[in-house]
Order: sequence, then structure tokens, then C-alpha cells
Amino acid sequence: MALFPFCKASSGPIRVSRIQLVLCCFLLSLIIYYLHGSRAAARVHPAHPIFHPLEMDRGRKVTDMEVLKGAESQTPAETPWGAPLVWGDSRHSASCRAKFAQREMRIGLLVLVVGTYAQFIRRFLYSAETYFLPGQVVTYYILTDNPRSLDPPVKLGPEREMKVVPTVEVPGWERLAHRRMTLLGDAIQKSIDSETDYIFCADVDQEFVAPVRAEILGDLVATLHPELYGMPRNAFPYEDDEGSSAYVEEDEGDFYYTSEFYGGAVSEMYKLARACSLLILQDHADGITARGLEESYLNRYLIDQRPTCVLSPEYSWWDSDLSAQVPVHRLLSLGRQCESYNDKQREEHKC
Repeated sequence: MALFPFCKASSGPIRVSRIQLVLCCFLLSLIIYYLHGSRAAARVHPAHPIFHPLEMDRGRKVTDMEVLKGAESQTPAETPWGAPLVWGDSRHSASCRAKFAQREMRIGLLVLVVGTYAQFIRRFLYSAETYFLPGQVVTYYILTDNPRSLDPPVKLGPEREMKVVPTVEVPGWERLAHRRMTLLGDAIQKSIDSETDYIFCADVDQEFVAPVRAEILGDLVATLHPELYGMPRNAFPYEDDEGSSAYVEEDEGDFYYTSEFYGGAVSEMYKLARACSLLILQDHADGITARGLEESYLNRYLIDQRPTCVLSPEYSWWDSDLSAQVPVHRLLSLGRQCESYNDKQREEHKC
């Protein structure tokens, strides 16, 4: 039986209509595409070096990143549980901005500035003044062990203010990550609760580069990790130590969230901070360190208490071989950008 029965030859002159010729070419192209696609899908590369410290390559299958990077970027409008998945230029975001424009809101933006992280604070504030909720009432809460790093004061726009909250130095990133949730909870309890409606936490080694407006507001807001968005569930670096309070079972979890930027209503953020603090303290007492530090506990909490609003990787992005392709970059992580560089690039960029 011929592969293309309508293309078979006869004893006389071959007569092929234009439609038959088009159909033959179309079927041939499908076969070539299928054979090429099968070979491409079969290639599996080892995990990116950035995930080796998290042991993501240990006994796990990692999808070919070249295939994923070449795929068309998708921008779904909502999560499997019905929460909005926010893309800044979508119709839903425009609708949210219109809705919140009718309300009077007070928003807080909290950053922890200790040790060498003081070098980032001015750049962070200048960019936030330009792009973070322009036209809204915003209070910057700066938790710092060195208030002098803010001299001379950054000039703020109308209805924007800065409050410095002194804190003791927390040497070492690991100890800092263990204490930040406690510091957040204490700050909310002492002053933020009565001064703002929403509070967002951000790593200070970031820079706003495009508008971040009222579409981000919600009761509990999390941001998708740009290097893990669209990846299979077995690629997520959830805590795998069953003895840890942050442990996530294999059948749990929908997304992996970054700790670079998250927030929500003040009451919900206080619950998050207190719950994560207790989980961290429990592990510390048992001599356990979660693989992703604070981020592990944040993800554990967000599995149990699903976010009411999920921000796309537009709101936390850095350039690496693994980062998702997104329409707009709104908040760039300078720190994680440096982590993605090789030694030569780090030297060039003075990381």
C-alpha cells in the first residue's frame, strides 16, 4: 500500500493536481517534524550548576532546557485553584487597577538592610520611587543595623515616607534568612499593622525597572520563581528531608515561589511570618537547615495556604539560561543575577 495513495504513479503520464501536490508536501513535512521532534525530546542535559548546591540533579530527571527555552512563552490567566496569575499588561491587571483606583489604600514595602547589603539600598529606593505603585500612599520600612547608610536621605515623592527600624547585625546569609521572618512579624506587630493595609517584602539587592502597580494587591501574594516557572514538578527544590518542618511530599505543590518578593494584606502577612518563624525555630532546635533556607519555609506555607494572587516571573526576574521568557521585566534581582554568572562574568560585573 502506498504511503501517499493519491500520489502513486500510473502506466501513463503522471498527472497530479495542485491540491494533491500540496497534500503530499504537507504530509512529508509532518513526518520530518515528528522525527526531528522525537530526537530533540530525547536529549536530557544535566542540571544547571546553580542547582547543584540544592541537589536538584541527584537522582532526578531534568528536562532539556534548550527545548523549554525554545518553546513559545505562555501566559495563563489563573492558577489551577482559580487565583489570578498576574501579567502586568493583561486585561485582568487593567481591571484590577481600575478597581483599586476607587479605594484609598496604604501600602508598605519592607526591606532588610544589614551588613554589606547597605550598598544596594539607595538604588532600590530610587527605582521604587519611579516604578513601585506610583501615585499611591507608600511607606518604606527599612530594617537596618546601619541607619547611616541612608545619609543623605533619599528624596521621596508626595505621599511617600520612609521609616527606619533599627535592628542588630545578622552576620552571614544563613543566619539572616533564619531571622527575617521573625523580624517581619515583630515589625508588623509593633507598627505596620496600624499604619498600612498591605505590606510587601523585598530583597534589597533588586531594582524596579518597569511599573509595578495595583494589580499586585491581594490578601496573600506570591511570586513565581523565574527559573522554575513552566518546569515539571520534580524539578522544584522543595525540602526533601522528612525531619524538617519545611518537608514537602512528592504529591504536594503546584508552583515554586521565590522569596525575592511577596506580600499581601497585613493580617495575612502576620500569619505567614509567625507560622514560618515557628517552623524555622523548630528546625533550628533539631539541628536541621532547610535546603532553600527561608524560601523552603515560604513554599511550605504557601502549599498549605494557597496564595489568592500569584505574580508572574515579570515581578522577579534575572537573566540566566534557566529563566522563563516573559513579556516584560519589572523587578530585577541583582544578587541572583550575579549568582548565575560564571567567575569571569562576576569579575566583569563586580559581583
